[in-house]
Amino acid sequence: MTLMGWLQVLIFYGLLLLAVKPLGTYMARVYSGDRTGLTFVLQPIERLLYRLAGVQAEKEMSWKDYALAVLACSLVGILFLYLLQRLQHLLPLNPLGFGSVEPDLALNTAVSFVTNTNWQAYGGETTMSFLTQMVGLTVQNFISAASGMAVLVALIRALARSQAQTVGNFWVDLTRGTLYILLPLSILTALLLVASGTVQTLMPNVRVSTLQGGEQVIALGPAASQVAIKHLGTNGGGFFNANAAHPFENPTPLTNLLLMLAETVIPAALTYTFGRMVGDTRQGWAILAAVFLLMIGFNALIYGAEAGGNVRLAALGVDQSPSDLQPGGNMEGKEVRFGIAPSATFAAVTTATSSGAVNSMHDSFTPLGGMVPLVMM
Repeated sequence: MTLMGWLQVLIFYGLLLLAVKPLGTYMARVYSGDRTGLTFVLQPIERLLYRLAGVQAEKEMSWKDYALAVLACSLVGILFLYLLQRLQHLLPLNPLGFGSVEPDLALNTAVSFVTNTNWQAYGGETTMSFLTQMVGLTVQNFISAASGMAVLVALIRALARSQAQTVGNFWVDLTRGTLYILLPLSILTALLLVASGTVQTLMPNVRVSTLQGGEQVIALGPAASQVAIKHLGTNGGGFFNANAAHPFENPTPLTNLLLMLAETVIPAALTYTFGRMVGDTRQGWAILAAVFLLMIGFNALIYGAEAGGNVRLAALGVDQSPSDLQPGGNMEGKEVRFGIAPSATFAAVTTATSSGAVNSMHDSFTPLGGMVPLVMM
């Protein structure tokens, strides 16, 4: 372990902690229907969406009606995403001419993305058209995350309203979570990613000549917009098969920090939102403190195990100590542009939030380092 490595870890947790109170306060105001800095711009859009969908925003639901609305939303999402994959060969924005996704894979993917599981059994850049990625997977990244947040807010209301018979309106919570929270944060994150080198284009793949005189096909696409909500919504499914280890999704150490913050900022801030909505912020801070202690402890355990190197390589006389030329430790399966500390932190973050995004291969971790993500899951 190195001083620079620990500084990277502490900078991440410090920035995350600074964002908890302002974002948590903002989300509490959004779900309580109070005015925010974005109300003037977004409220007309919100009202228009209610009119188009026939939603009575002022009418609250019982817990049974709320649960049925969640299930109905999920079932429609599964059907839509399944059909979109099956018919993508007939639809536009398919510059590489991908065929219809096989029925079993299409159903697996639809269920996975709608339930915020986002387990992938395919390579995104070799299977899904741009339309499927944008209108199908990215949209479900928003809806599944907003649905989960809405259910949490309904639970908070149930705890805060001991005598009430209603827990809010699911369609209102879904709309506000998407429109006021996920969408603005995603736009900001996507712009920062594009500025740092993440690709965002409708151009098809390009062919380039290698230094050896061969030809290589480089996959492109609208990645930044999907990567942003994939992390903010703790979704995990990547645009590219290599996920956040791919340089077109996560090109620099700065974007790696940004993606880790995106993955954790809403879950962390929701602890403060809970405290605000139940009228006792100390409860929110207590939950956050417990979460932070677990995360930092597990993070340190992974970092220590991976920085210590691979004993089997050491037995072969391989020097795994850090130097000016190499970061040291067990670098197997890790990106050189990140190194041990950011990879260990990313592994802790992605399993703590149940996201599943990766910037390194967890199966190449040391036994102790690999045990921690498994325990976190």
